[in-house]
Amino acid sequence: MKLRIQVRSSEILQGGVNMEPVLLDKDGPMAWLTLNRPEKRNALSLELMKNMLDKLKIIEQDQDIHVVVIRGNGPAFCAGHNLEEMVGADLGVPHFHKIFSVCAEMMQTLFKLPQPVIAQVHGIATAAGCQLVAACDLAIAETGAQFATPGVKIGLFCSTPSVPLVRAVGRRRALEMLLTGRFISAEEAERFGLINRIVAPDKLVEQARNWAMEIAQYSRYTLAFGKRTFYNQVDLDTPSAYNIATHAIVMNCIAEDAQEGMLAFLEKREPEWKNR
Repeated sequence: MKLRIQVRSSEILQGGVNMEPVLLDKDGPMAWLTLNRPEKRNALSLELMKNMLDKLKIIEQDQDIHVVVIRGNGPAFCAGHNLEEMVGADLGVPHFHKIFSVCAEMMQTLFKLPQPVIAQVHGIATAAGCQLVAACDLAIAETGAQFATPGVKIGLFCSTPSVPLVRAVGRRRALEMLLTGRFISAEEAERFGLINRIVAPDKLVEQARNWAMEIAQYSRYTLAFGKRTFYNQVDLDTPSAYNIATHAIVMNCIAEDAQEGMLAFLEKREPEWKNR
């Protein structure tokens, strides 16, 4: 039976509808984070990004949440930054520095979050929305989804989206997207390495949840430990990476959940995780 507990702390209601920029729903050992500005194609306004940071802090401290899925309400996953906040003769460096500093903090918080994060993409993911997909650990998309870093078309090169993008797809493909601004299909995005899986639109929510639950069955401690170790070594040269990984697996072996997992395997039973 599906367990769905909606988190209602500091919820803003209007006509019975939750008006918070980001919704947090717990579903057993996973959490849904839903971008909730459908009329703006879930553009990353300062309000939305700050609200996302608040929700990520809640998730980080929740020992019952093992995996997170980020999705969007309405016709699009995320159309990037809110350009209405970025046009005006009186806007100066401090204003733009605040927008992009908060964005960088949000993306890096996803990177540092103990729980694996899955992007569930429908419609479009453009500019900082594409950045958000690339910043997640995994991504699943519907067949009709499209991705782009189209800032070059409006005189604004997607510099910050390029940071996780190049790490996900490599230099040549990242530069192709950044310099042309063209939309790529879900099939191209999968081929590029930007997303992991493509599913039919009517199966997107179900498949994202199934994938998250598959991961969520494992020890929260081990998932967090593994995510941190992976990113600590992934950009290093091979000898340095092995130094990091060797120390990590030694320390992992003495963890209570690793001992329990190995013993359960030998005893042919299901492990009982203590998440430590």
